[in-house]
Amino acid sequence: MMSKLHGLREPLFHVSKRDECGFVKACLIRLAAIALALCVCAVVIFFLTGLNPLEVYEAVIDGAVGSNRRLWVTIRDALALLLIAVAITPAFRMRFWNVGAEGQTLAGGLATAAVMIYFGDRVPSALLMAMMLAAALLAGMLWGVIPAIFKAQWNTNETLFTLMMNYIATQLVAFCIVFWENPSGSNSVGIINQQTRAGWLGELFGLTYGWNLVIVVAVTAFVYFYLRDSKQGYEIAYVGQSVNTARYAGISVRRVIIRTMSISGALCGLAGFILVSGAGHTISTGIAGGRGFTAIVVAWLSKLNTFTMMLVSFLLVFLEKGAIQIASQFSLNENASDMITGILLFFVLGCEFFIQYKVEFRRGRKAVRE
Repeated sequence: MMSKLHGLREPLFHVSKRDECGFVKACLIRLAAIALALCVCAVVIFFLTGLNPLEVYEAVIDGAVGSNRRLWVTIRDALALLLIAVAITPAFRMRFWNVGAEGQTLAGGLATAAVMIYFGDRVPSALLMAMMLAAALLAGMLWGVIPAIFKAQWNTNETLFTLMMNYIATQLVAFCIVFWENPSGSNSVGIINQQTRAGWLGELFGLTYGWNLVIVVAVTAFVYFYLRDSKQGYEIAYVGQSVNTARYAGISVRRVIIRTMSISGALCGLAGFILVSGAGHTISTGIAGGRGFTAIVVAWLSKLNTFTMMLVSFLLVFLEKGAIQIASQFSLNENASDMITGILLFFVLGCEFFIQYKVEFRRGRKAVRE
């Protein structure tokens, strides 16, 4: 048998999973991704519009935090997005793909608006607020528990089920708007209780959205410790890892699914309460504003860590507000500003690959003996 030595090249690069990527290194990778994204955006801005990229970036910052009012509007919207992301986290930890946060938020907002409209001038302020909160939590819980029951009982596809529940919630809100039109024929509810402000979340510590801030931060901390330290959080993680192993360990998978989605739906309902009572003071089919889907991006970018979601939520809303500003200031259409946001998100999402995996490039020839 002849033996030959052939010089063969190794592949150009080799991808392997990292054993561990430290916190500092992960932060550096993310910062590098953002810096690279800004460079790419600068090139795109210059060649497509002829504008000075630095002026565009200055407009982005101005649009998001350029004044005290703009800063608090950005914080307000970031808090709503954060709360919905936190709400879907228990379900995602259980590997229950709840894409129905939009509908659950709408259900909570609709229940809140209904109580404000029908009881705004009939009950004391404290009782009214308690009724609104209870109605929002129950409505969101109902919208979350229906697909959970079907999943636990008949193993239906939770992704499709929760997605369809979004459309039902949207049509239900549209149906109610017909009866609550103000003024008549406007096809909108208008500002609810504008004269009396009954059911409006008031200022706290002199801050217009102080209650929003306190509620969302408290829920964020609660969910973090609930998932990390409680027995129920342990059961959620166990079911997410392996349903069969969880059953073998004596965990009632059906009960865990229903309970977890009840919590997830209720928290989305709470987001609806904040959007109606603490922000817009009205109800419409667009009150959730697509946050139910954006929250999925927030949750996965944060690796289901609720405290990390604070930063990610603010970043996404910051980019959104900045994109609106550059569209108006430089007379760019919506597609141009969305394209810049898309490039930034592409790099931010893509850098997660380099956090999870390492890429080793070819160093030379490899001798293979036959």
